[in-house]
Amino acid sequence: MLKIIHAADFHLDSPFAALSEEQAALRRREQRQLLTDLAEAAEGADIVLLPGDLLDSGVCHAETVEALEGFLNALPGRVFVAPGNHDYYAPESPWDRMELRENIHIFISPQPESFQLPELGCTVWGAAFTSPRSAGKLRSFRAPAEGVQLMLLHGDVGGGMGYDPIGESEIAASGLRYLALGHVHTCSGLRQSGDTYWAYPGCLMGRGFDETGDKGYLTVTLDGDDCRAEFHPLPGRKYEICSVDVTGAESLLSAVEAALPEDASRHVYRVLLRGQWPEKPRPEALAEALADRCFQIEVRDETQLMTDVWLGAGEDTLRGCFLRVLKKKYDAAPEEAKAGITLAARYGLAALDYREDL
Repeated sequence: MLKIIHAADFHLDSPFAALSEEQAALRRREQRQLLTDLAEAAEGADIVLLPGDLLDSGVCHAETVEALEGFLNALPGRVFVAPGNHDYYAPESPWDRMELRENIHIFISPQPESFQLPELGCTVWGAAFTSPRSAGKLRSFRAPAEGVQLMLLHGDVGGGMGYDPIGESEIAASGLRYLALGHVHTCSGLRQSGDTYWAYPGCLMGRGFDETGDKGYLTVTLDGDDCRAEFHPLPGRKYEICSVDVTGAESLLSAVEAALPEDASRHVYRVLLRGQWPEKPRPEALAEALADRCFQIEVRDETQLMTDVWLGAGEDTLRGCFLRVLKKKYDAAPEEAKAGITLAARYGLAALDYREDL
């Protein structure tokens, strides 16, 4: 049985340009801290596969390169790295300057090369980006039939030219047992093409609203013909998008505060204001009022100006009949129940008009 740790796309030293300078520096320190968490999680692994973009670029702070070097040297088992399009291998690049232990192998050729692990009964294949762009590295590749054949690549399954495009038919024809991929920042879960299993673990930490939710790594277990993969989230700061229907709310501030979870102060939020409101909201002022509730927050206005819901009650139509029934209930209801009846009318009108928003 082989236990594999598969992680990719750390993007260490990302600029975090949307954050303040102080917040961005903190996030880069948090990225480096995640390396310690991952090294501890890898304890007991036979093989660690890291298919690229561990650095966001070839120009890094010295402490970031030192942190990555220390992380690699702390990993157990055999460690393999296939540089990606952001951290491609070149002479004098960070990969060329690190002092690494003998258990670590960095692939530096753009063509697939193999590394034999007879003590584990397997072969590990890999190839590097040596410039920001790359043609498909899996084309015409076929692994030998002997032993367990593994590969790590930074590539784009189903993608176009430029970032090592990979076809699922190429994966199926590869003869590999497991293909560890990097480049896509969302965890794919375990996939299979032909007899080959493959996966993207996603990025290690979200850096924008296109990378929301939990981020982490995969543990992959190969046992006979069986292959299992489990996603493990790391405790990093997250990006989240929160949609808030403000229709009928006491105030915009109270509606958003009620929608944000208790742990919102740890994370970065984009709040989408939806529904109907009697005047044009001021997103910047609302974000300023909520600044202490989140690590950072931005507010976007997607509301519609509120109209009198009962305007069509006099129509000789199904719409008018619907409104007259509810208006009669509204007029007879106590004050605390009127908001609920009004909201029911808006939902009904949205359904009649085939609209998604109230």
